[in-house]
Amino acid sequence: MARRGLDAAAVVAAGAAQADAEGLDRVTLAGLASELGIRTPSLYSHVNGLDDLRRRIGTQGARELSQKLGEAAAGRARHEALNAVAHAYREYATAHPGRYAAAQRRPDPDDAGAVAAATAVVDVVRAVLRGYGLEGDAAIHAIRGVRAALHGFVALEAGGGFGIPLSVDESFAQLVATLDRGLTNATEPS
Repeated sequence: MARRGLDAAAVVAAGAAQADAEGLDRVTLAGLASELGIRTPSLYSHVNGLDDLRRRIGTQGARELSQKLGEAAAGRARHEALNAVAHAYREYATAHPGRYAAAQRRPDPDDAGAVAAATAVVDVVRAVLRGYGLEGDAAIHAIRGVRAALHGFVALEAGGGFGIPLSVDESFAQLVATLDRGLTNATEPS
């Protein structure tokens, strides 16, 4: 029997907290059950195994990330919007590394909630890029470039990849400025 008051949302929240504290790949059903004070088989009343738990953590992470990015972009355009979104992205990835890692996985196309959450993240960036005049395929290419740059930076930062004693914050500011120049130049006539 499941513990009173325990439901799927509570299991996913506990799994997300564990992923943030220990790393997504270190989350196990046995460890999560122990933390929740239940036996491992009881988790199956709420999630369909470890892959399902990670998928749900990813969906939660994507929802939270899209909300943070949307709040950051609100009322801003072009460079100001890009800068605010980039900083919100970095802050979320730093504060919630497990959820962020789970959100980077491609959602199952049959999981409407996961697809909607992932699409919401892309839609915020697409809206920012509209301020640069980017639409259609050009916007998709730019979204991929912005995502690759931001994800690469936060992954290197999280992994201790910036060992040279120079301000990482300044490096990030310069990365965002470089993205802004590139996006501006992409829409200016030659």
